[in-house]
Amino acid sequence: MIAYWVHNLDPFAVQVGDGFGVRWYGLAYLAAFAASYFIYLYLAKRGLSVIPPEKIGDFITGCAVFGVLIGGRLGEMLFYDLDGFLRDPLMFFRVWEGGMSAHGGMLGVALYTLWYAWRHQVSWPGLGDNVVIGAAAGIFLGRLANFVNGELYGRPVEVAWAVKFPKELYEAPVETQREVLGRAQEYFSGPAGLDDVVASVPGSPELAGMVGEYLTPRHPSQIYEAMLEGALLLVILWLVRTKVRVPNGVITGLFFVGYALTRSLAEIFRSPDAGYVWLLTKGQFLSVFTLLVGVGFLVAAWRRPDYPPAWSGRG
Repeated sequence: MIAYWVHNLDPFAVQVGDGFGVRWYGLAYLAAFAASYFIYLYLAKRGLSVIPPEKIGDFITGCAVFGVLIGGRLGEMLFYDLDGFLRDPLMFFRVWEGGMSAHGGMLGVALYTLWYAWRHQVSWPGLGDNVVIGAAAGIFLGRLANFVNGELYGRPVEVAWAVKFPKELYEAPVETQREVLGRAQEYFSGPAGLDDVVASVPGSPELAGMVGEYLTPRHPSQIYEAMLEGALLLVILWLVRTKVRVPNGVITGLFFVGYALTRSLAEIFRSPDAGYVWLLTKGQFLSVFTLLVGVGFLVAAWRRPDYPPAWSGRG
């Protein structure tokens, strides 16, 4: 039998008190916003932007707040946990618990950039072409943060690199949960619940070993998604943006098409977290619309081509 690794990464980079501190999840988002800013600034300084470098900071801040944070959080509530949101609307503000929808974030950013383009009279597709490159970097970092959190894990599998995720206990039968809690009491000085057990695994190899007896080895699908939806897409978009003369909107279209395809592929390995729509997981179903949006951007870009300053006037 393979001795599968029981996920024991601490979600806190720095912990202060019980359940408080700086989480890797939050740092990943900060790093994503910083990466988006520097990517956009680099491209703007080389004439590959429809807005000047001095406006990049305010623009990226707006994308982060109104697009990613609000859009991503609302998307998670509406697309994946509507019943929970209706029961407890304040869960929207508990971002430290995780739960951000990539599709919701994309929709939020799209609406914010549409407003910004109208407000400043610039090309909306041209505005978005650099945003989506930063978005790919953000997806990469966000999926790594999902792995650190031990959430959004994959389907059961028996391969050497499979991982056992303690949060699977939340989905286990009640009898299993009771047995785990009964055996776990020897690791605590007082009564402990399931949350305590899961949270204590990173600091106790013995507890992790015991809990692992009840867990199923699974695909580390968060890593697959980081590589496919994030790193691979980032490299492709960067090369096209910096090496190929294409009209405004092509990069945006490639991002939506590429994300739809890579997300749908990754969903094959990811445990469905919101059921199915016909034969598709919720992520694959939403990706159908993402794909159509991408095709729309590509068609519009080639039918009425205009170019960023660096490529204007070149044959």
